[in-house]
Amino acid sequence: MSKVKSIEDLMKIKEKALKELQLRDTGKRGKITVAMGTCGIAAGAKETLRAIVEALAENNINDIAVVQSGCMGLCEVEPTIEVRLEGQEPVVYGHVTAENAKRIVKQHILGNQIVSDLLVRKGEM
Repeated sequence: MSKVKSIEDLMKIKEKALKELQLRDTGKRGKITVAMGTCGIAAGAKETLRAIVEALAENNINDIAVVQSGCMGLCEVEPTIEVRLEGQEPVVYGHVTAENAKRIVKQHILGNQIVSDLLVRKGEM
């Protein structure tokens, strides 16, 4: 691996990584990203991740990928998740406890409605 010498080099690496991630998600209608930085884990992100996977399984939802990321930079509202559904703007939720995660699966993934009391941001950054 060569050294990163400029911001342009870094952006090329980012674009390549994003394309590879999109390829992994082929065949899915959406993706839930759980922020698993140290701040997220300290706030309960592992339980959030587990609750999302369980809620998807309980509701027989197989077309949503669940992935982990580093910190989203929203430490004050951890645990955080991002929900991306095909044809919709991404939505970032904060204070996603295990109970809230199940509510997001039911209301947003199944019901196609944003959980407004947990909404941190809607749209691309």
